[in-house]
Amino acid sequence: MEEFRRAYARLCAAPQEAVLRRLRERGAAPGRGCLDLEAQSLSLETCGALGRLLPGAAPFTELVLSDCGLSEEGVKLLLHGLCSNSTVKSLDLKGNNLRTVGAEALGKLLQQNRSIRSLILEWNNLGVWKEGFSFFCQGLEENNILQRLDLRNNQINHQGAGELAMALKENASLQELDLRWNNIGLLGGRALLNCLRSNKTLKKLELAGNNVPSDILKAVEQAVDHNRDRETILSEIQNRTHILTKEVLSLKDEKTRQFLDLMDTIDRQKEEIARSGRISAARLCQLQEALDEQHSIMNSLKAKLQMTEAALTLSEQKANNLKEQLNVVKQEQASMAERHSKELQQQKQEGAAREDKLLRDLSAASEKNLLLRNQVDELEKKCKVQQDQLFQVKQDLTNTTAELKLRAVQAEERLEMEKKRFKQSLEDIESLRVKEVDHMTQHIETSERSMQDRIQKLEAVRIALEEELSQVKAAALTERGQAEEELIKVRNQTRLEEQQRFEHLEEKLRMMTEARDEAQNCCLKQKQMVADAQAKANQLSLQADGLRRRLEELQQDLNSKEEEKVTEVNKVKVELQEQIGHLQAERTAQDGLREKIAALERQLKALSSNHREALLDKEGEISILLEKLRMREADISRMKEEEAQRASFLQNAIMTYVQGSSLGTRSSRK
Repeated sequence: MEEFRRAYARLCAAPQEAVLRRLRERGAAPGRGCLDLEAQSLSLETCGALGRLLPGAAPFTELVLSDCGLSEEGVKLLLHGLCSNSTVKSLDLKGNNLRTVGAEALGKLLQQNRSIRSLILEWNNLGVWKEGFSFFCQGLEENNILQRLDLRNNQINHQGAGELAMALKENASLQELDLRWNNIGLLGGRALLNCLRSNKTLKKLELAGNNVPSDILKAVEQAVDHNRDRETILSEIQNRTHILTKEVLSLKDEKTRQFLDLMDTIDRQKEEIARSGRISAARLCQLQEALDEQHSIMNSLKAKLQMTEAALTLSEQKANNLKEQLNVVKQEQASMAERHSKELQQQKQEGAAREDKLLRDLSAASEKNLLLRNQVDELEKKCKVQQDQLFQVKQDLTNTTAELKLRAVQAEERLEMEKKRFKQSLEDIESLRVKEVDHMTQHIETSERSMQDRIQKLEAVRIALEEELSQVKAAALTERGQAEEELIKVRNQTRLEEQQRFEHLEEKLRMMTEARDEAQNCCLKQKQMVADAQAKANQLSLQADGLRRRLEELQQDLNSKEEEKVTEVNKVKVELQEQIGHLQAERTAQDGLREKIAALERQLKALSSNHREALLDKEGEISILLEKLRMREADISRMKEEEAQRASFLQNAIMTYVQGSSLGTRSSRK
């Protein structure tokens, strides 16, 4: 602001001291605010300097130039500078007797400026010159920034009102328009009423003191109220649609998160299946290596057998050579042969007994091995069944938690809807009360202004009419007291209704909290069951590990016994057949794993179809909620119409009472 003051002093040859003082006071205040030059009678030079300083960004947002006695050229220079200003939001030109040039400059300002929201033009003469006012209306028609316009006491006739109505049909930003104390008349009132059919943004239109019939005033007021209600309903609908879109997005995010969790579990299962396949492949490799070792042992045994056969042939040759010697010594060794035969028989019997004993031990060990393998298979089946049960319990737990979350969200949504409805009812009641108070205050203001006009016109007989004025004021006070009593009654009724609704909402909230506590208890019980099932599964897994270790010990013993009897080829063949059986069992186990993988893929497809069905159900629920929202909005509009009818009935009653009281005072005065 100090730079602005220096620039003004530099541009003006003879700067006005009052303007410099106001700029200095404004510079001492912090932040941007108001530049108040009210009743300063600005010169043409000052207006030119301000017009050159105003383009761009000024150090204030509100400019007050009321009762400054501005000339036509001074107004033109000031408004030309404001055309390219980007910071001034409010402009006050009250009581400057603006005429044709000022109206044209204002029209140009409205066409070019993009920052002014409020324009006060009270106590000017814009409506006297038709061409200037038409140019002003063209600027208003092209403007989409201005929100408040004050045209009180501007001598606007019905033609000017018609041009203003044509501008309002195209304007989409003006919300408040004050046309009090002009000469609009019946035709101008009709033109403004017709323009309100296409204008949906004007929320306030003042037409008092324009000789406009009461029915047109009522129609204008109803149209403005309709625009205001329409704006509030649109804002509510936008807020609700925003809330619904947020909820739909949150539901979609939750569904995608659940789907991603499901895919993660499926990936983990696939990894486990791959790991088990690798483990089985490693076992197959180990078994193949053992089979190769057995083949090498067989080859070594065959080589030993061939060596023994060669030795036998040599011994046969030696036997043929020594047969003669044997025949010679046959008699001598007959006794020895008998003795040796007896010993050999005894040794054979002992060997047969040993072989039988070893065969019985081997059969018993194989039977035990089979029993242990059967037990291990049964335990593995039990573990699988319990794992399936545990997975099913987890799924049930997830489903119940999701249902509980949905119920909690629905309960919260219902509670929020009840709160919003309660707040909306409170706002409607408060707005009705404010409207009634404003109407009464406006009525009292109009009556006081009419009395002041009569006093100004009838100053010669003021002493004779003081008693009547006191009577009218007493009647106004009594009416105000009655209106305040009626307001107190309405407030008491609304408070009682609010208390009843609040108690009802508390009861609903208590029921919802009880339902939530029950759901939490169910969740805790299910978690306890899952923990018990996991403990049982851990115990069974420990038992299975113990049995496996025992089985491995037995297999080691069996392998040691089999290594002791490597020399027996028949038993080696039996062992090879058993190993082949093991390989076939592993192959069957792999087939079972493949079937399980196929079953898991089918379950994945079923889950994806269920997920799609759930999404479709959610979309159906969203459409049902939207339909309920439309029904609620229809109920709200119907309630608003009923409240508007009640307010109109109350207004008519007050007007009839006021008219009756005014007629009574006139008859008493006569």
